[in-house]
Amino acid sequence: MKTSGKKIFTFGPVPSRRLGRSLGIDFVPFKTCTYDCIYCQLGRTTNKTMERREYFPVDAVLKETEKKLRKIERPDYITLSGSGEPTLHSRIGDIISGIKEFSDVPVAVLTNGSLLWDGEVRDLISAADLVIPSLDAGSEEMFLRVNRPHSGILFKKMIKGLRLFREQFKGDIWLEVFITGGVTDTESEILEIKRLVDYIAPERVQLNTAVRTPAEKYAGLVDKKRMDEFSAFFGRHCEVIADYANVHNLSEFSSTREDVLSLIRLRPCSIDDISAGLGLHRNETVKYVQELVDKKLIRIEERYGKKLYSGYQTEKINNRRKDKKK
Repeated sequence: MKTSGKKIFTFGPVPSRRLGRSLGIDFVPFKTCTYDCIYCQLGRTTNKTMERREYFPVDAVLKETEKKLRKIERPDYITLSGSGEPTLHSRIGDIISGIKEFSDVPVAVLTNGSLLWDGEVRDLISAADLVIPSLDAGSEEMFLRVNRPHSGILFKKMIKGLRLFREQFKGDIWLEVFITGGVTDTESEILEIKRLVDYIAPERVQLNTAVRTPAEKYAGLVDKKRMDEFSAFFGRHCEVIADYANVHNLSEFSSTREDVLSLIRLRPCSIDDISAGLGLHRNETVKYVQELVDKKLIRIEERYGKKLYSGYQTEKINNRRKDKKK
């Protein structure tokens, strides 16, 4: 993996509580999304949009993915996700079919589900093996409060899209329900969400909460005991996926400095976040991070009294390099 200012599309494989060793593919610009969720670990959305277009060339995405797969141990999934909403890429279907031409690794799509009312979007992602959409609210009022959607996305329309996709899609749908402490962690709201989950009828329901630093300070963490109680309410096909114990912090998930840089470019991370996310010993993480800080590839920022490391925008990196050549 290169560490130049050029866009890097692949990251990992990174340990995923639900997908094992997952090779991520990120092909939408950072924080280009249909939502501006209060709990997002990437921070606030900077480009809230419904514009679907080819944000990055499909050929470049596929070329890097194929090259990466030749260098790594076979992952459990190739996951289309990253730092924006993947269904905003107008050629996501070509990315999925292109991957399947050179790999038999199952393809998963992580989406907020906001555009599944669009028949074209449903068709484009139907070739995936697994789709994991989101549902974070049980009412329009709470939807507006938690997801802060683009004005063109209506709650009832979004819910209908999830159901239409369930009727069309031949693969598995795992519905992620993000429960925000102090906002949606009430019995009445959970009851409303459960009603919609029954209507959508996914194979699995996966409960998550804010274990990482959220976009808004008031988006709280729900403790494990309470999450387990909610899980039991949703039934036997529900599981809690919030990583309270960093269960994937295992030595088998070794990484490189480039992997650390790729992760930090996706979202601001603390030392502990990087160690848990990439399976690195904390001392090793500190070494890699310090190298990247010294090379001015990442910067240090403070958020809610917590030290985080984040990447510079590509333009700033390129400008810095041009200045050095002068």
